Amino acid sequence: MDNKIVRFTVDFAINEGKFDQFESIAKTMIAGTLKEAGALGYEWFLSADRKRCRLLEAYKDQDAVLAHCIGPVAQQLVPKMLGISSISRFEVYGDPGPEAAKILAGVGVEIFRLWHGLGR
Repeated sequence: MDNKIVRFTVDFAINEGKFDQFESIAKTMIAGTLKEAGALGYEWFLSADRKRCRLLEAYKDQDAVLAHCIGPVAQQLVPKMLGISSISRFEVYGDPGPEAAKILAGVGVEIFRLWHGLGR
């Protein structure tokens, strides 16, 4: 089994009255992530009441995860996002690599390493 893909699930709680700002930053984050060669998926899902949002991310491998973690989206835009929302859950599926794992630990990520599966 050689599955190098790493997936993130990030749940945001959007502060009252801040949805428009949240949406603007999210769009900028999408545009920035589109420029990252190893980004395979970056999808935002919004609750009906527009108070919660789930971001599903997928990266080709550990190098792509690290590039994202040290790149402008994570370093410049995530702090802005956290000024108008909070993370209620952040899970990583797969092995992000030691450097990225250290960075992610700083925001309380729980990492689930692949245990069984097809690895496609």
